[in-house]
This record gives sequence, structure tokens and C-alpha cells, in this order.
Amino acid sequence: MANSSNDHQKIDTLDIPPEYDARSTKSDEVENPPIRPKRLPIEYSSPSAFFRSVGRRFSMMWTKRFFLSLLAGQLVSLCITCTNVTTTELAIRGWALPTTQSLFLYFTLFIIYTPFTIYRYGLKGWAEMVFRDGWKYFILAAADVEANFMVVKAYQYTDLLSCMLLDAMAIPSCLFFSWLWMRTKYHWTQLLGVIICLGGLAMLVGSDIITDKTASSGVLNRAEGDGFMIAGAILYGFTNATEELFVRKRPLYEVVGQLGMWGVIISIAQAGGLEARDYKLHTWNGATVGLILTYTVGMLILYTVAPLLYRMASSAYYNLSILSADFYGLLFGLFLYHYRPYWLYFVSFAVVILGLITYFWWSAPEEQGKLIAQAPEYVQERRENLRGRQKIAGNV
Repeated sequence: MANSSNDHQKIDTLDIPPEYDARSTKSDEVENPPIRPKRLPIEYSSPSAFFRSVGRRFSMMWTKRFFLSLLAGQLVSLCITCTNVTTTELAIRGWALPTTQSLFLYFTLFIIYTPFTIYRYGLKGWAEMVFRDGWKYFILAAADVEANFMVVKAYQYTDLLSCMLLDAMAIPSCLFFSWLWMRTKYHWTQLLGVIICLGGLAMLVGSDIITDKTASSGVLNRAEGDGFMIAGAILYGFTNATEELFVRKRPLYEVVGQLGMWGVIISIAQAGGLEARDYKLHTWNGATVGLILTYTVGMLILYTVAPLLYRMASSAYYNLSILSADFYGLLFGLFLYHYRPYWLYFVSFAVVILGLITYFWWSAPEEQGKLIAQAPEYVQERRENLRGRQKIAGNV
């Protein structure tokens, strides 16, 4: 990119990392941000030097961005727990319309983020973005809709234990697609962090087996249910990695707004074909509406925070963070289902947190991928051609 004044004006200061100042940073520096140094090296000359270097590296990790990444990961984990509880309650009441249930989420994303995108880009700029790049978001939305559908269907055919184990397939799937899209290079300490988190998941599963929480009254079709869960988990990994790729290059409101718009279209078509005949068989009372509303709010927070977490850390870190959802599910179960807490739950939660810390032992969250988020060039060019008050509004 040429270093001209016009290029400087194209940079949307609200959509690029805060450490870059669009008024003073050269364009090639935005395209290729300076690489921050890795953690301090570990010294092996003596036991005292070793422990001092480990302590210094550990203290370096606790930056504001790392703390926010850790906090955001647990927030999305809580949201997933909330949606699992509401979905379970809906199933208990005989309400099982997975596509319709997700439709409310996509519609909410659409009405919140798309008008803001139109405000930022202008109606013609937004329409051009949909025409040029809409196919990418259509693929993302289709994978996301079907992932949600398949996972909900899996719970209807197989038991909870299989779902918990096979849902972890999203982690290697996300790692693979992150490497494929962004050529992410994983350090051995990051892979160790993944293994530690999976060890925490194994403890959670073991706790459920010991306490008979995974006991099922009957499995309709284990092979079909496991197939649904594996397919849904792989699609989750694909959507997480793909959305990370998008939000690192484009504004959040564009990506989430397009996900909502295409999600609404796909969900309406699928619900009309698969679930329309079942609408009259389901009860639409105050309790059902309240549960759907709670589910939608929880998913809205998740779909808003997750892209921020992709930017702060990575989609792989997001998938590791949500492994703690079962621990929060226990806390919900203490009040709703009168679960009896088992000591291994608390150990497994600590192990998952340890794995998350280990994941950033070698490099900081901001080193996980480049962040060059700005409006499309053709939208920026359209802004420059505006005059008067329109130009001012177009560049807000």
C-alpha cells in the first residue's frame, strides 16, 4: 500500500487496534504490525535462577489483555451454561424446535448490528459489501446454523456422556482451520495447554460418571446421535476459526450483522421445511416465552463477546475456555436440579484454568494473530467521495 495522505484517510481509526494511531502510523506498519518480543527466557544455570526466571515470566503474563481474555472466556462459558439450562428446560416441557429457537438469536443480531453497519457504511456501501462479500458470510452463517441444529438434535438421540466427549472435537477442528486460514504456528506449550484443558474435561466427565449424572433413561439411536454431535462440533470449529479470520480484517458490526442477516434467511427456510408442521403441537405459554427470551439474551451476549475474544486471544482459546461450562452447570444444578457437588468438579475447573494460563506461557494474547480490522476499501473510497454533512457522518 502506498504511503500517501489519501491512504491515511482510508484508515478507520475506530476499527484498528488502539496501539496504532492512523494519523501518524505509516500504512505499511498497519499492514505489518511490529512483532512484540516473546516472554523472558527461562534460565537453567542454577535452581535459584530457574525459579526466578519462571516467576518473572509468570508475572509478565498478567497483563490487562490477558486478564480480559481470561474474564471474557469465562463469561462466554457462563452464557453457554445458561443456554444449555434453558434448552434442557424447554425439552422437559416438550418444546423441541431447534431451528426456530436459533432464529430468534439471528434476528436479534440482525436488527442490532445491521442498522449500525448501514449507518457506518451508508446504504449503498452496505449493499455493495453484501454484493461483494455476502457469499462469505452466507457460508459462515450456514455452518453456524447447522452446527446449532446438529448439536441440539444430538441430545435427542444419544446420552449426555457421549455429547460431552464428542463436543471436544471442536478444539482440534478449530486448530486445523486456524492453521488452514491463518497459518497459525502453535508452540509446544500451547499444545500442552490444550492437553491440560482436555484433562480437566476428562475429570468433569469422570465426576459425572461417578455421580451418575450421565445416566440416561434410554438412548434412541447412539450412532445417529454421535454422528450429529461430531458433525456439529467440526462445524463449530470451522465457524469459530472462520469468524476469527473475518473479525481480524473487518469491523465487528459488519461480521456479526452479516452473520445475523444470513442466519435469519437460512433459519426461516429450514424451519419452514422441517418444523412448521410441529408449531401447533408445541405449547407457547409464558414459561416457554421466558425461557426462549433467556436463551436469546444469553446467546446474544455470547455472539457479541466471542468475536472480541477472538481478537484479544484466538478462536482456539475460546474453545478451551468453554470447557469450564460444565462446572458452571453444576452451580446452576445445585439450585435447579438439587445436584450434589463432587470434589473432583472443583479440581477439574482449576485444571482447565491452568491449561488456559499454560496456553499463553510462551506468547502473549496479542501475539496470537494480526489485527488489521477496517472497513472495505471500496467503502472507504465511497466515503471520500461524499461531501458536506454526509462525509462527516460517513466517517464516524
